[in-house]
Amino acid sequence: MKNVILLFSLFSSILWAENNYPIILVHGFMGWGKDEMAGYKYWGGKNDYATYLREKGFEVYTASVGPVSSNWDRAVELFYQIKGGQVDYGLSHANEYGLEQTPPEKHFPGLYPQWDHEHPVHIIGHSMGGQTARMLQYLLENLIYQDEGESIPEKNVLMGYANEGWVRSITTISTPHNGTTLSDIITKGIPFLQDIIGVAAVVGNDFYDFDLQQWNFDHDENETWSTYFRRMREHPAWGTKNMCAWDVSLEGARELNTLAPANSNIYYFSYATGNTKLDSASGFHVPHESMSLILRANARVMGRNKAYWADGTATDSTWYENDGIVNTISQLGPTTGIDGEDPIAGYRTGELLIPGQWYHIKTYNLDHKALIGHGLKDDEKIEDILELFKNHCSLLQSLPLKE
Repeated sequence: MKNVILLFSLFSSILWAENNYPIILVHGFMGWGKDEMAGYKYWGGKNDYATYLREKGFEVYTASVGPVSSNWDRAVELFYQIKGGQVDYGLSHANEYGLEQTPPEKHFPGLYPQWDHEHPVHIIGHSMGGQTARMLQYLLENLIYQDEGESIPEKNVLMGYANEGWVRSITTISTPHNGTTLSDIITKGIPFLQDIIGVAAVVGNDFYDFDLQQWNFDHDENETWSTYFRRMREHPAWGTKNMCAWDVSLEGARELNTLAPANSNIYYFSYATGNTKLDSASGFHVPHESMSLILRANARVMGRNKAYWADGTATDSTWYENDGIVNTISQLGPTTGIDGEDPIAGYRTGELLIPGQWYHIKTYNLDHKALIGHGLKDDEKIEDILELFKNHCSLLQSLPLKE
């Protein structure tokens, strides 16, 4: 009997041992990599989250994918950035949208080349980055080439095989899981544009890249930032479903939610932000006084307007609360997939966590950019957010080892 108890204890200790899997940070719409923006970090602004977390003992990498590209293109780029190799968007996908299937500029050495089912990763995505992580989940889990009737290209690990178990957890921050009622902001205005223009005025024009080589679109030599930006805005790709505007729309999000329901082997966490308050006189939501000035006009529109799905159903007043870019209710987890919503539960410290279910950890009274360190002037609040990230990374590494 003692031997049985000993074996059970040993098995339990192995199964529930803490993991040391790497953590990958994935930026959202109009984001940038660690070597762009003259040292102003997407993850942290003037405070480098990745460096801070590494100093706390975590293995952390930051990805840099197409800032305005579709979730499909971003997810493919994310795979090859982590694993290493030549980006391949897929033959059918490239043919459908007129893309260069394997742009030579997008060949990566790999942030974590040993990545596979024996060496999984945790992914943390902000805003659209959370959607991108879930698209990557879909591409990993499915035989994309086989489904499209294509021959499997040699060494195409992503689309030529079903790769289960490569992702241990997905954490989303301010992510439009079900779309945003302000999706037209993507084509009419840019949330981070003022930040970018401010840096451009100081460091010049070579500080930012839209990474659209698959569309044969690149930064011309000696081209000014304003011209480069205008050309990007006028590109015909905006009229297709293979750009970010579609993915963050209600219908685009529903499509992703249908493709990539929660996987029973992956742990899911969400953080939400809302920075509006109810105006009792009108019944609408208005910006909180702490909201960034450049987001307040967006917040007012979102706080009173409805949006519609293709079948004619509309959002209701529960969608009015927002962070200036994304409706707060949309950030909790995916609920609009055609086959039903993902299970979502509130997170309680110390509880036994179940894979295949979303845990909504908390909704913060902050605007869309604040949790990633933009626009924060209060040193105490910055320290609180750094502590939040440290604690969450500890939570991820407390998850049981992959069986």
